[in-house]
Amino acid sequence: MKGSSAASVLLALLAGITRTSAHGYVSNIVVNGVYYRGWLPGEDPYNPDPPIGVGWETPNLGNGFVTPEEASTDAIICHKEAKPARGHATVKAGDKIYIQWQPIPWPESHHGPVLDYLAACNGDCETVDKTSLRFFKISNKGLIDGSSPPGYWADDQLIENGNGWLVQIPEDIKPGNYVLRHEIIALHAAGNPNGAQLYPQCFNLHITGSGTVEPQGIPATELYSPDDPGILINIYQPLTTYEVPGPTPIPQAVEIEQSSSAITATGTPTPA
Repeated sequence: MKGSSAASVLLALLAGITRTSAHGYVSNIVVNGVYYRGWLPGEDPYNPDPPIGVGWETPNLGNGFVTPEEASTDAIICHKEAKPARGHATVKAGDKIYIQWQPIPWPESHHGPVLDYLAACNGDCETVDKTSLRFFKISNKGLIDGSSPPGYWADDQLIENGNGWLVQIPEDIKPGNYVLRHEIIALHAAGNPNGAQLYPQCFNLHITGSGTVEPQGIPATELYSPDDPGILINIYQPLTTYEVPGPTPIPQAVEIEQSSSAITATGTPTPA
């Protein structure tokens, strides 16, 4: 009983603290050793002529998080007040993309799953209406070992691999323009209603190849509910299972071994 009460107090304190704190964003992606600049919410909103990147643009508050109660709003699509990136990176179906988070390290207390989605733009992603995007999941990883609370999670692997995450574009995906939606869900305060923190980040890709698969996808506003078992959960207890939020990954999705990615060149994002 004592342990349970202490955990509840800790969760309440964390929830109060995290309502006002901001934590992270993706600064860049790396494709086959080539670095592509993302959007830097701490400096780009104040630059009258920011560099063209592949990351969707947000105000400075894009360094914070989306709450579960906002999961039915446009904020969940690619973050709060997000606008399409003004450029894109070209990748081949089957390529692995390394997604680099800031700050380094990602807060160690922010345990939780890492998820990746794609959505076809059906035209230029630079001018797409974000509410028209239909996302299908290509990767998700959650709890790896829950025997010793708060457990060992996908985000812990991310920290160990240079604060970055590798995701593979399925080889059979039909060529075209896509938005890659990458996300960490932090669960350190998720034992309280609306306590989880969702960090969606989006990037414009032009995918090449000879695939024919066109998954249907769903609007981002239908991915999660505040009371989903993977959203409302107390991780300060031994866990044998964890249900990663959102839809099941498509059959063509591949979970790959995580590692960092060396940068050998800098790429120039291609405008629409």
